[in-house]
Amino acid sequence: MHYYTDVLKKYTVFSGRARRQEYWMFTLFNLIALIIVAVLDNAIGTYPLLYAIYALAVLLPGLAVGVRRLHDTGKSGWWLLIALVPLIGGIWLLVLMATEGQPQPNEYGPNPKAVHA
Repeated sequence: MHYYTDVLKKYTVFSGRARRQEYWMFTLFNLIALIIVAVLDNAIGTYPLLYAIYALAVLLPGLAVGVRRLHDTGKSGWWLLIALVPLIGGIWLLVLMATEGQPQPNEYGPNPKAVHA
């Protein structure tokens, strides 16, 4: 759970690097929260109001952790835009997000795995 809160604490921090575990745990908790909010929203009859509010609230932290994850692989944050290419773009972005980060420091900062180890 601390991965989710750590990403929220870095709400708009687009610099630095994020480990795979940080990115994927945030994605997992965010997906669970989105499902819970959608069910709650549907149960009280306001769908998609609460869902939209939550999705907007986590948009910037989600983008920021995605950019930091790409930085860990040595790529620019602009690579997030590859997802706009139909079919292939989303698959390629998934591959980039699942790729292990560079073990040495790169232009975006030190290896976060070495810092936490």
